[in-house]
Amino acid sequence: MYRQDFDPTGSLALSALLASLPLLTLLVLLGGLKWKAQWAGLAALAVSLLVAVAVFGMPVGQALDAGAFGAAFSVLIILWLTFNAIWIYNLTVDTGHFAVLRRSFAAISDDRRIQAVVIAFSFGALLEALAGGGSPIAICSVMLIALGFEPLKAATIALVANTAPVAFGGLGNPITVLGAVTGLPAEDFGAMAGRQTSLLSLLVPFILVFLADGRRGLRQVWPAALLSGVTFGASQFAFSNYFSYKLCDIFAALVSAFALIVLNRVWQPTTADEPQGPPHTPAVIAGGAAADPAAERRVGKPDGGADSTRDQVLAFTPYAIVVALFSLAQIPVIKTALDRPTILFDWPGLDIANPSGHPVATTYTLNWASATGTLLFLAGLLTTAALKVEPSRAAVVYGRTIRQFGWAIFTILCVFALSYVMNLSGQINALGLWLAGAGGFFAFLSPVVGWFGVVVTGSDAGANALFGGLQVATADQVGASPILFGAAGSAGGVMAKMISIQSLAVGTAAVGLVGSEGTLFRRVFGWSIGLLLLLCVLVYLQSTPLLGWMVTH
Repeated sequence: MYRQDFDPTGSLALSALLASLPLLTLLVLLGGLKWKAQWAGLAALAVSLLVAVAVFGMPVGQALDAGAFGAAFSVLIILWLTFNAIWIYNLTVDTGHFAVLRRSFAAISDDRRIQAVVIAFSFGALLEALAGGGSPIAICSVMLIALGFEPLKAATIALVANTAPVAFGGLGNPITVLGAVTGLPAEDFGAMAGRQTSLLSLLVPFILVFLADGRRGLRQVWPAALLSGVTFGASQFAFSNYFSYKLCDIFAALVSAFALIVLNRVWQPTTADEPQGPPHTPAVIAGGAAADPAAERRVGKPDGGADSTRDQVLAFTPYAIVVALFSLAQIPVIKTALDRPTILFDWPGLDIANPSGHPVATTYTLNWASATGTLLFLAGLLTTAALKVEPSRAAVVYGRTIRQFGWAIFTILCVFALSYVMNLSGQINALGLWLAGAGGFFAFLSPVVGWFGVVVTGSDAGANALFGGLQVATADQVGASPILFGAAGSAGGVMAKMISIQSLAVGTAAVGLVGSEGTLFRRVFGWSIGLLLLLCVLVYLQSTPLLGWMVTH
């Protein structure tokens, strides 16, 4: 048995510094030295294994096995999900229905900057609420390319937009996990997170408009950005506090989209934004660098005539199927039936105890029936039938979908292996305990802990599972609200979603630029840090009498 030691050097600061080496390696190689993500991820994994064995005393066999455990976990929770999400999108492109969908979104507004907000912010939030796992980043990126955005800008906008809904993504799964690991009411955490993320949601549409068209965009379309942010944030706050945190992203997405549709009826920007590329340029992932007029003419009337109602309904059908399936999957009877075939088993070779001697859970959950990826695969099969795609053609499109990811698959496997080595060896806990030593100032640092958790795990739910207990324990030690610190960690993790290497890998794969993760990282890192610092200030003020009235009790 390997017994974890969170302070193997006898100096918590030194132990934390050594534990941070894999993260520093990843950030420096990716953002500073511009290494490709697969090699930066592999190097960080190697450093984490070295630190686990040489510093934290983890046996070599168990350290390697922990990495294998993490890689295997990523197959179901990330790869299976993302493959199927992009497959659905590729089916719509292959049949020509995506061209109709694009024109339908364009009908909301003639302005590409407003279209970016509707697609990346509102529609992306709906996808995050239902599926998560990188699907909104992938799908929204290629939709933005089709509107005329260059690939890296499209991926940047999709990544930043994915910030707002993540805390409540997957029907509130991060908050549910936080309640489960702390033993405190998930509803209270949801309400508190809603009092934090909803304020930051006000800013995100402005950032998206700036990314799309700089200061000119802000001057010309700020009313649309303001309305989108206010309606989304207000809906997120209202549903997380007074209805159900599990539904707040769904309704926030729909309300903000509807608000922009209404606004477009009475107001338009004085100067329209000019697309950066030729109209109707397909996404790279959809079939190459050149436009394919034949594919676009399979359905609808792209040469000036209006698309028929039937064509428009069929174009939205795949996403309606996704909404319907995930909604049905939440019905208790159906949810129980889907959970019943789940297979649980202890990962072979791992025998780990925490410093108190209690076993550390190393259970692999093979929830093959209820997994998000499986529901998306079923949605893909139904989409195949609805769009009348031949099974052989659907299989070809699926194969092409997997091939387009290339090295991104290896990157994701490496980073999840890194996450589990750092977690099971005790490196993550060493970092968390060192930060917890800040006392009352930990209120400022609490979101940073969640931010680090998502950088490593790529998942807000994973970060909550990792650090939720630490947040609550620290709150008890310093006499603060455990609900405040727990929610702050989850909200802070949201700000790291855009720079987690899994998200970067999904984004670059979706736009056909695998290997450009470092460039994409540098484009979004500043926004991640800026939003994180704003949240840190907000949480600190919420821990004081100045904004203490905002805290859920």
